[in-house]
Amino acid sequence: MTPLAIAVEVAGWIGASLILGAYLLLSMGKVTGQSLLYQTMNVAGAAGFIVNGWWHGAVPSAVLNVIWMMIGGVALWRIAGRRRARSSTSAM
Repeated sequence: MTPLAIAVEVAGWIGASLILGAYLLLSMGKVTGQSLLYQTMNVAGAAGFIVNGWWHGAVPSAVLNVIWMMIGGVALWRIAGRRRARSSTSAM
């Protein structure tokens, strides 16, 4: 196995671990769907799945994870916007 192939497999396993870990934390009530940690874990996990899926020719999985990552990215954008709004109103 080449170093690149190993890196792709590692990316896939890390991605799986992040998404599964995020879901576990959500299910245990440790985070909410609007938490920075939850959404970051989903975005990073999806990125790992995209790399791995594309490498293996699993295009439907790769596309699904592109969409998953975009949803998480929008959620992160909104979370950041709310944080900026809170910090600007508390500064007044």
